[in-house]
Amino acid sequence: MSTDAIRFFFDRYGLTAGDVDKLLATALARGGDYADLYFEHRVGSSVNIEEQIIKSAAKAVMQGVGVRVIIGDKTGYAYTDEIAFDAIRRAAETASHIARTGGSTQPIEVNATSTDLNLYPVETPVSSVELAKKIELIRRADEVARRYDSRIREVQSSVTDEMKYVMIASSDGRLVGDVQPMARFALTCIADDDGNLQVGRAGGGGRIGIDFFEHEMPPEYFAEEAARQAIIQLQAVDTPAGKFEVVLGPGWPGILLHEAVGHGLESDFNRKQTSAFSGLIGQRVASELCTVVDDGAIPDRRGSLNIDDEGHPTSRTVLIENGVLRGYMSDYLNAGLMKTERTGNGRRQSYKHMPLPRMTNTFMLAGTDTKEDIIRSVKRGVYAVQFGGGQVDITNGEFAFSASEAYLIEDGKVTAPLKGATLRGSGPESLKQVTAVGNDLELDPGVGVCGKDGQSIPVGVGIPTIKISEMTVGGTLR
Repeated sequence: MSTDAIRFFFDRYGLTAGDVDKLLATALARGGDYADLYFEHRVGSSVNIEEQIIKSAAKAVMQGVGVRVIIGDKTGYAYTDEIAFDAIRRAAETASHIARTGGSTQPIEVNATSTDLNLYPVETPVSSVELAKKIELIRRADEVARRYDSRIREVQSSVTDEMKYVMIASSDGRLVGDVQPMARFALTCIADDDGNLQVGRAGGGGRIGIDFFEHEMPPEYFAEEAARQAIIQLQAVDTPAGKFEVVLGPGWPGILLHEAVGHGLESDFNRKQTSAFSGLIGQRVASELCTVVDDGAIPDRRGSLNIDDEGHPTSRTVLIENGVLRGYMSDYLNAGLMKTERTGNGRRQSYKHMPLPRMTNTFMLAGTDTKEDIIRSVKRGVYAVQFGGGQVDITNGEFAFSASEAYLIEDGKVTAPLKGATLRGSGPESLKQVTAVGNDLELDPGVGVCGKDGQSIPVGVGIPTIKISEMTVGGTLR
């Protein structure tokens, strides 16, 4: 895959390794500790259906090169939409001016480097499938969702996919590439019961081929799941407000872990001492039942990469081990400034953006309890199965999340579905209050998108069933 991507750029755009060396030399002509070039060619498409009509079908191509020069904690960055030597040279000169220190630095000649990982060996990418096949998938989902219940009044579904070629060249002699497929199915159902409108959503995908939607998670699965959620919400009762024991279900509820804890474990926030976890390496920050990892090397996952967006191999990074903080997620810049190892977490939205330390697939490892035992242990509480939107303050870990599917737990049994449930608390404090961890770890189905500093990237989250001894629940019951 690495050599395929390098060959793609060299053959398609008439570049050579010698040209890349000259461009890196230009970037470092006015000084700097390090420079890199990020080449990207991306083809994406989408098709969606509403009111049983194909509303849109689109295809787009995006390409360009980003040039970065680093000196100390200062970065010069420029990009061009044109993959041509002269255009890249001008971008390199601009980045060089921004980060100039006087003098010059001589880069090492680049040498193509193969990566050991091959995490997404897709035989038939969704991007290569004809439009008629994608339309067939979403029509199948639409029909199943509408048959689920007569109260399902509207269905919206879509298939989006992309194929991205990247090549990264750096002044330390590295020249690597990757071919990155991605696809996602999304479906929304709207239920109407005499004016009581409720919404259910489902979706999934990853770095997968068309066989994923034919065998592993077919469109009928998403249709039934979204319809089920919408119908359940028609019977939902008002959520009581107050402090309760809270049980988080496995899988997508890991988004709470991602937002409330994960961002605080990214190295830039900790280098700047703006994270609730700053300076706490080696200290207990969570219940001893909690081990949290970030792993960008899981096959086929939405947040996985053979190499990060700086050309470094991804890997598993233990962030919290049995409650003790072990490390942060790092990119090239912050690892160098903090004198720690790179973890393969340098990520960017596109060639127009500088890389930042970002999550890949972040999740809590499984424990030994069963979901049934955890629920039975709760006298009165809330069982949160799916989450909608949320927000978090990185500096103190304070969060607020809306639960799109939640239930009341009474005397150890799951009872009425709840509407309007909001979970509030502190990420670090909530981890300390974890009193049970299930043996049923699940990763999300492949829908995660993470935003930071104006950049959005695909990510994965996950969690087993866990119990938090006390959490503030905002409700609608008066």
